[in-house]
Amino acid sequence: MAIYSIANRTTNVTSAAATLEIIAAAAIGYRLLELGLTLNAATASVFGYGTPAAIGVTPTTPVTVLTEDGGNTSAGNTTTALAWATPPTVPANFLRRISLPATVGAGIIFTFPRGIFKLKATTTVLWNISATSVIDVWVVVDE
Repeated sequence: MAIYSIANRTTNVTSAAATLEIIAAAAIGYRLLELGLTLNAATASVFGYGTPAAIGVTPTTPVTVLTEDGGNTSAGNTTTALAWATPPTVPANFLRRISLPATVGAGIIFTFPRGIFKLKATTTVLWNISATSVIDVWVVVDE
């Protein structure tokens, strides 16, 4: 197992919509160890993290996680997406929720000491519960 991470700046600020999807590869799952986010505008924002009822279809320009081990040259397998031909749907329940004030730089780091394990070809999403700010978001995975 190796540790990988990636940071994204989201684009979707619409209420009741996915803003980020973390996608396991077709042949390997991942363990999410950390999910962090900070606001880029003074907009009160409410986010939820969970497993979508249906995964996104045809993500546009997915980004592959980067190794955190300088001696490891193998590419990661997990990807993140910010847009889709068909976006993921809302989770039935959220594993985490956060309400942030209208303050640039407000944020949170969710840590999962044993990891949130996702099987191959499954996903989790960061969901805009309310209209939100653009955010900088990062994920740390073990795969």
